[in-house]
Amino acid sequence: MGPFALALDTKNSFAASSSATDASGRKRDNLQMVPKKFFASINNEEEKPFDFLRILFEGVIAGGTAGVVVETVLYPIDTIKTRLQVARGGGQIALKGLYSGLLGNLAGVLPASAIFVGVYEPAKQKLLKMFPENLSAVAHLTAGALGGIAASFVRVPTEVIKQRMQTRQFASAPDAVRLIVSKEGFKGLYAGYGSFLLRDLPFDAIQFCIYEQLRIGYKLAVL
Repeated sequence: MGPFALALDTKNSFAASSSATDASGRKRDNLQMVPKKFFASINNEEEKPFDFLRILFEGVIAGGTAGVVVETVLYPIDTIKTRLQVARGGGQIALKGLYSGLLGNLAGVLPASAIFVGVYEPAKQKLLKMFPENLSAVAHLTAGALGGIAASFVRVPTEVIKQRMQTRQFASAPDAVRLIVSKEGFKGLYAGYGSFLLRDLPFDAIQFCIYEQLRIGYKLAVL
């Protein structure tokens, strides 16, 4: 009985070892078949179904609110920057009226920010479904650029009026619009539009791409 039992155990041990080797081999093959991802990504099936109106509404509310808050807090710093840029011959920078023109500027910032996020969010989610997972960064870059282009039609006139009011060329936003249009035509509101796009479109696209990739990477790290 002893030798027979020993032979049986050896056979079972060999079978178990062979099974483990096969399983290990299959596991290695499966790992090798997984494509390498150069950008962070997350399974789209975990997200809610695409609902354009809901995403648009949430983006408009979130973007508009964020834009108003940021602009209100940082407006004095932006005013000082603008006055420094236009100072000539060592002229002094007046600290009085740092919030001059804020309300008129918010009238432009609110819709511009709402438009940006309102376009960015639906475009991002639609593009993520179109692009492969490992190209999610391209979807984010493209969505950021589309949001920037859509918002630029409001952001540029707002920026032109804001800067001229910060330098005290006009007393109010309505006066600024009326006088600019009467003297320079409608195109006067879009002065510097080309340079604005060259500066802000890459900025928006890269900023939101990095933000989304870091956010997705964090989610993958903590899951």
